[in-house]
Amino acid sequence: MDAAGSQLEKECAQYAGLSENSMVITQGGKLLCRKIMHLINGNNVKSQVSLVLEECERRKYKSVAFPAIGTGQAGQSPAKVADAMLDAIVEFVSKTSVQHLKKIKIIIFQSNMLRDFYESMKKREGTSLWVSTFKSFLEGKTQPNEKKKPVALEKKVDLATFQICGESKKNVDATESWLKNLILKEQFENIISDELIENFDEGQIDTLADLQRRNHVTIQLENKHSPHHIKISGVSRDVCFVSVEVQKMIQKIKDTEEERSKAELVYNLVEWRYPGSNGSFVAFDKLTNMQLEDAKIAKKPHLAVKINKNNYSVDLNTLQATDGQGKTINIQRVPKNEGKL
Repeated sequence: MDAAGSQLEKECAQYAGLSENSMVITQGGKLLCRKIMHLINGNNVKSQVSLVLEECERRKYKSVAFPAIGTGQAGQSPAKVADAMLDAIVEFVSKTSVQHLKKIKIIIFQSNMLRDFYESMKKREGTSLWVSTFKSFLEGKTQPNEKKKPVALEKKVDLATFQICGESKKNVDATESWLKNLILKEQFENIISDELIENFDEGQIDTLADLQRRNHVTIQLENKHSPHHIKISGVSRDVCFVSVEVQKMIQKIKDTEEERSKAELVYNLVEWRYPGSNGSFVAFDKLTNMQLEDAKIAKKPHLAVKINKNNYSVDLNTLQATDGQGKTINIQRVPKNEGKL
């Protein structure tokens, strides 16, 4: 309140005496925000966060920043507060009606609380909501990526020709019908639909072509409608085998995206650094940054990393990294406490 200035104190004075669970909205004063939402005497953190988010959407605000509500004078458990706040955010962003609010920040000034919020995030990882919608709100919605040029899968079918000779047309027709029924009996078609198929690159298309060639099936990549789908046709056992391989490809893309999303979120909380030139420090790449943070939270004593293409073993207690020749360097772990909207 002191940082916001005396004018804000005067504005707040006129709202004195409001009932519990109320909220008042004032100007931002000298703070780097346009409005301040004041929550009054409420102990239900989830309800309060939901109330603020709904009000932001109603007022068409584009961003909002929360402190760790209730962890100050109210004395609530940081772990329970983290769960309550993130539960409220997840419920809010899952609504298809959200149109205006694009960015949600949780500002954590006490570094010891980072672990509670990070652990709460980890409990939610692995769901499509966490990876896509929730991530976009915590990091800010980005513009859609440039539409990828469709990648075509060449259709290769090995034809088999049957020549049927018989004493009469009736016998030939009967034989032709028997052959068709026999072929159709062994034929099977499976369609796999997934929005991640849109992310298939040339490497994955080459893999599909190889599966098509080696297993004597027909694979059709349909990308005219969303979600994209892959149609696999052929003998039942071959179709089943190829379908499993395609599902593995999709799962690999999904795992990679989840890991990238998690690394991005961790990077917003804490940054690990190693010595650069001229006494400066350089941030680890986001994946290594996440691995270091995970190892520290899991209380692992050491973690192997690469620094400037050299192998190092990081002592997570002393924050020292040692290479294969015994050379030791100091690394840093820097929590991020953003305070600006």
